[in-house]
Amino acid sequence: MANFQYAAKDKSGKTVQGTIQASDRNEAVNQLRGRELIILKVEEGGKAPKAEAKTSGSSSGGSGGGGGLGGLFSKKPSATKTELVIFTRQLSTMISAGISLMEAIEVLAEQAETPGMKATCKRLASSLRGGSDLSAAMSSCPKAFSPLYVSMVTAGEASGQMDVILQRLADYVEASEELKREIRSAMTYPVISLVLVLSITAFLMIGVVPGFKEVFDGLGAELPALTKTTLAISDWLRTKWYLVFVGMAGLVAGFMVLKKTPKGALLLDHVALRVPVFGPLTRKVCLARFSRTFSTLVRSGVPIMATLDIVAATAGNQVISDVVLASRDSVRNGNMLSEPLSKSKVFPPMVVRMIAIGEKSGALEALLEKIAEFYDSQVKAAIKALTSLIEPLLICFMGGIVGVVILSVFLPILNIIGELSAK
Repeated sequence: MANFQYAAKDKSGKTVQGTIQASDRNEAVNQLRGRELIILKVEEGGKAPKAEAKTSGSSSGGSGGGGGLGGLFSKKPSATKTELVIFTRQLSTMISAGISLMEAIEVLAEQAETPGMKATCKRLASSLRGGSDLSAAMSSCPKAFSPLYVSMVTAGEASGQMDVILQRLADYVEASEELKREIRSAMTYPVISLVLVLSITAFLMIGVVPGFKEVFDGLGAELPALTKTTLAISDWLRTKWYLVFVGMAGLVAGFMVLKKTPKGALLLDHVALRVPVFGPLTRKVCLARFSRTFSTLVRSGVPIMATLDIVAATAGNQVISDVVLASRDSVRNGNMLSEPLSKSKVFPPMVVRMIAIGEKSGALEALLEKIAEFYDSQVKAAIKALTSLIEPLLICFMGGIVGVVILSVFLPILNIIGELSAK
């Protein structure tokens, strides 16, 4: 039998250090996992086992982790969602295989492909060496780990099921990113088509129509109202084209300023839920995000009040966030979650009814997962229908613009030909 020194986290988040006897390192790891400890380090050597000493992990460890190499990373490290999914899955796999948390983070730091991910892993390793909890270390990297992520890791530390929680986290981030990718890919074609339509229109109005103006002036004929309007617009675009970009920049700047104010953001989110065609799609996307986030947090053991705070912060729409925060206050007073949701016009009756059933039956997370799956499929169907609808609309729009330009150019010519034929 050999002696193995170890450092681990217990269910309360405290750092536990000591020595155990085992035939090899694998047996030592299995003994520690049998105690429901989150392993930080296991090394052979040391004296015979003695009483374990517990030190505070979150209070003293947090300061220790930030003080050692805090100045080394002056900028807060970040990571893309794709990197975060890979990091989470690999960390879950290594912890499940019995590799210590410190060793797993160091391996991930070595194999990180981007500077942001490498800096993130190094900061985590630095904080862990200082005795900090993994959740506290992650909270010091807000650009890489969201409050939802940190809260679930905290729940994993408390429950001793870190590998399971990380697997759920990876599934959640991957599903959320897949939904975003589908929306982006569905909107790429309409945006490109719209840019092409506007480019063709600008070419006709600036490059083609002015050539006919000299012809019409030479003929001296009376021009139809449509032709006069088209020529006036063409002349304005040629001489004051810069005003178009100034106006667009002003609209974008005004939108950004309005979005940053609380009242402005609330107004824009109200409009986003009520605008034709896109409003129902926005509502479905927000409901899918609400349900998936809620289900993931509840299933991972995050307290209900903290869950509602995180769900409100990640809802993606201020109107829905306000409803969730109101429900949080209601739950704090001992009421059911479904009661305030039923009074709002944001959540459909089906969602409210399923949440009420989940609260009564104790299967809230399962029903929320069903709601998320339902709205995911609804969003995919809505995006597909919207893409099919936008294509003919853009074709009609482009055809209408080209037709008006052609008609305005040829109407005077047809009138002159008619007058000459009459003579």
